[in-house]
Amino acid sequence: MKVIILAGGGGTRLFPLSRTNYPKQFLKIDGRLSLLAETVKRFLTLAKATDIVIVTNKDYLHHVRVEIAAAGAAGAHIVLEPVGRNTAPAIALAAGFCRDELGAGDNEVLFVTPSDHVIQEDDSFGTAVRQAAELALGNNIVTFGVRPDKPETGYGYIQAGAKLGAGFKVESFREKPDRSTAEGYLAAGNYFWNSGMFALTIGCLTGELGAYQPEIARLAEQPYQKLAAEFGKMPDISFDYAVAEKSSRVLTIPLQAGWNDIGSWDAVYEVLGKDAAANAVRGDCMTIDCTNTLILGQSRMIAGIGLDDLLVVESDDVILVAKKGESQKVKDLVCELKAKGRREAHEHTTTYRPWGNYTVLSEGPGYKMKKIVVDPGQRLSLQLHYHRSEHWIVIGGTARVTIDETKTMVHENESVFVPQSTKHCLENPGRLPLEIIEVQNGKYLEEDDIVRFDDIYGRA
Repeated sequence: MKVIILAGGGGTRLFPLSRTNYPKQFLKIDGRLSLLAETVKRFLTLAKATDIVIVTNKDYLHHVRVEIAAAGAAGAHIVLEPVGRNTAPAIALAAGFCRDELGAGDNEVLFVTPSDHVIQEDDSFGTAVRQAAELALGNNIVTFGVRPDKPETGYGYIQAGAKLGAGFKVESFREKPDRSTAEGYLAAGNYFWNSGMFALTIGCLTGELGAYQPEIARLAEQPYQKLAAEFGKMPDISFDYAVAEKSSRVLTIPLQAGWNDIGSWDAVYEVLGKDAAANAVRGDCMTIDCTNTLILGQSRMIAGIGLDDLLVVESDDVILVAKKGESQKVKDLVCELKAKGRREAHEHTTTYRPWGNYTVLSEGPGYKMKKIVVDPGQRLSLQLHYHRSEHWIVIGGTARVTIDETKTMVHENESVFVPQSTKHCLENPGRLPLEIIEVQNGKYLEEDDIVRFDDIYGRA
């Protein structure tokens, strides 16, 4: 069995913590590991790391590498989508990689899963995965359906039919319903939430794509390298729409493993531990006479008084306040921010790079101030800027600085000036994080004013 983890989504429903440049699969919701790292770790009891394939895009490559290391999954593979094309093309690309690069045959089971769900009972989940893999060998597409405990309007539904072994024949897939329809599904008893997980063999995938998506099938039958090169020609379509809703081979297994797709702040509230007044509070927060409220603090103290049924989520540049039950509308908010060209829709004030991260502390006409953190043993590219100079002040660790041909060691409480249009490089040769304050001066201070000459991360 090969495990295909889809980790390329941008994510908008957990704004402001999730942004385009740092989506929810990289968030640590209630622990030391991100949702992606938890997903990878969950499958290490079911498959070798070398049988795990993570599909993402080039912008998230260094994030994925960090999370693979955090999960202890050295040897897991990363497949990069050249462009975003939804889940059906992503699965076809991963299948081509497994076939041509890993030597998988038509009878190899692919277990396809999102990267950003919470599973609370790993043993039950493992049992269900093994059952799904066994059923998939019968040329079936096997889904996981979660038995609903409330009339949820934020999930798609699966209508189950006749019992077949450990699962049920799927009669239909239903879109996210309104509340009255969801109440009807709950009362009927044969509807399940669609978890977005599938198990099927490579041969079954090839056959069903040929039957229902010949354009994808034609491109997917090419050798992997050519498939990757022509990936942008594939239609933008989900696997549900492309195949699952059309196929007669779909079965569903009820999943009883404490599943939550963390698709909204209401869902986050559900999975977090709560105090005696049913408040889920994280960060530097204080509450007086608050009930049934989520408060997540990141960079400052948050005090709540007399709050009930509210969601309060703070980042260092945005504070979101919403009624519980209304958090599905966060996606609409992000769409408005994008329409207005607001930076907040895409970027945090902290931006992550392969070498570490930087945080914008202050900016105005002609200047920008950042805090830069370079991880031990890492270095920035050899580069220059045509429109700005930079002044670096070391506040922690030791820096090796190259300016033109001169290399200098710069220690705590020391500084160095980088003139405009001068080649320079910043390295951390030590074992502790290097922290510097960077002050930029110039008429143009955007990130695209970087000319790279040499880069260990392949960006030159």
